[in-house]
Amino acid sequence: MKPIVQISLDLTNIDEALETAAMALRAGVDWLEAGTPLILAEGLHGVKKLREAFPNVPIVADLKTMDGGYLEAEMMAKAGATHVVVMARAHEATIRCVVQAGRDYGISVMGDNMICSDMVAGAKRLEEFGCDYIIHHIGYDERRAIAARGQRMPSPLDLLREVVGAVNIPVQAVGGLSLEQAIQCPAYGAPLVVLGAPLTIDADAFKTADGNLEASLRLICERIHAYGDVPLNQRS
Repeated sequence: MKPIVQISLDLTNIDEALETAAMALRAGVDWLEAGTPLILAEGLHGVKKLREAFPNVPIVADLKTMDGGYLEAEMMAKAGATHVVVMARAHEATIRCVVQAGRDYGISVMGDNMICSDMVAGAKRLEEFGCDYIIHHIGYDERRAIAARGQRMPSPLDLLREVVGAVNIPVQAVGGLSLEQAIQCPAYGAPLVVLGAPLTIDADAFKTADGNLEASLRLICERIHAYGDVPLNQRS
């Protein structure tokens, strides 16, 4: 599978999200993500605005669905999302409802293993219930809380090879990665690379980072796309 670069629009203003999305696409980003902060701030209207502005670009709606799975997925599909996110910690029925809605409306389902006591088992569970992609995710608050105790923050890279080796669907690693770590994800067998807080979004203010972001993103996209085909289920 060829690497895919996704930018997480973890913003709270649709105008800034649209501006950032346009810049990211010029730089070579493949997918847009309506991040959870944007969905909370703008709801379905934010996804609709992204779809109107970028009619041919995949849009991930990071719903983090825990219940009401079919309805949430249906609403986002009708708004223009091509991918929705359901949590591994949700009830089996919820995950299966999201998967069914994905099939009914022609969108893909990304399963997120955040907060699973066994991250590898969580990923396998999501695949078993029909998800199309795995998001291997260490949460924002979790990372900050552990760092505040003076301990080493966990990284998605810690178990990324194990997660990739446990499933047969594409994996994405999310949560506190540096730019260099994000760029290395395809080498771990994870072809879906997310650029977001704190890489391109100010992680505390949830606004676009300062600096020449477009030029930086272009170089990052070039490096990631240069991997070529990434074999799935790559074991260490």
